[in-house]
Amino acid sequence: MGLQRPEIIHDWNLVGPVPDLPSRPVELHDETLRDGLQSPSVTDPELDAKMAILRGLDALEIESADVGLPGAGERALAEIEALVRMVRDEALRIRPTVACRTHPLDVTAALAVQERTGVRLEAMMFLGTSPIRQVAERWDEAHLERLTREAMRLATQGGMAATFVTEDTVRSHPATLRRLFTAAVEEGATCLIVCDTVGHATPAGARNLVRWTKGLVADLGMADRVTVDWHGHNDRGLALINALAAYEEGADRLHGTMLGIGERVGNTSMDQLLVNLQLLGASTRDLSGLYALAGLVSRATETPVPGNYPVLGDDAFRTATGVHAAAVIKARRQGDDWLADRVYSGVPARWVGREQEIAVGFMSGASNVRFWLEERGIDPTEERVRRVLELAKGTRKLLTEEEIRDVL
Repeated sequence: MGLQRPEIIHDWNLVGPVPDLPSRPVELHDETLRDGLQSPSVTDPELDAKMAILRGLDALEIESADVGLPGAGERALAEIEALVRMVRDEALRIRPTVACRTHPLDVTAALAVQERTGVRLEAMMFLGTSPIRQVAERWDEAHLERLTREAMRLATQGGMAATFVTEDTVRSHPATLRRLFTAAVEEGATCLIVCDTVGHATPAGARNLVRWTKGLVADLGMADRVTVDWHGHNDRGLALINALAAYEEGADRLHGTMLGIGERVGNTSMDQLLVNLQLLGASTRDLSGLYALAGLVSRATETPVPGNYPVLGDDAFRTATGVHAAAVIKARRQGDDWLADRVYSGVPARWVGREQEIAVGFMSGASNVRFWLEERGIDPTEERVRRVLELAKGTRKLLTEEEIRDVL
């Protein structure tokens, strides 16, 4: 686990039947620049912002990122090509992928980008497979199989890495999935992405689906050549725990978006996934740039980060409560930064480029005020502490820097 020193932390997460974590490191795939931009509330970032976001994802050691949908129009296609060229020219480690419908126009457009840039792309070709979607579209399984085979064949013949994405997999019938997954693998697909497209799954559902899909791949004799991804949405508020369940069941790659942006209420939060994998001991990525990247995504997409958003919100490592603040202050005065960063925090702030913050408000004590003054080089005389505390007790919110300095 990420929180060491067991002599002062007894971890009940490790008591009893604890799932065995996969021995193989899990890869991460970011969808911020494609699936994330399907949110009805976000702004499509300018190209330079997209480039900066991609660099930030690369710095976090995320293995792959979707850079767009080639079939979405001329601007999308031009930006995709620019992003792929940037990955090539700057020798980034992150692998660019593109989203494609199982339609020749999309796949052909992706192949053109690959040819012009000289960068091998992974084409994630998607198709709705659930019975409810088939009824709405008036599709039958024979039609779905034909689309699957044609798209996979076109991609593989063009030298792209072919990935088959089944939309709404969680609500799809196993007979349909068996038929289409088999067809995709026979045509050269090397990755199958199972999706909780409408946020229907529970952790049990995520486990069941990943286990079943990996079993099918093994039955096809392709366990050493075909990987299985998990892609989830957050309609029930279960996206993060579902992704972790999929990981524990053996998913090879997990998808997410920064700040969880995406269709309707969003996707699995990549930032929360990174932190939780780190706490589980399943990742050793350098997360010091995570907070800065989240701020960049927030500004570029015009997505405000709520104050109580885990790890990245303004309140994540800020306290004005007297008892809590006193414990943090005492740990700091012992010269123990490790202790100060964990005594009232389940996530170490320094992991993500932040620090514990002591504020002053209506629930604060004198220790909050003294520490606040000392941090700013102000002598914490009894009179100053009394005046600031008197002001704080008369309010119903935290005091701002200006308010404290005014009363001083």
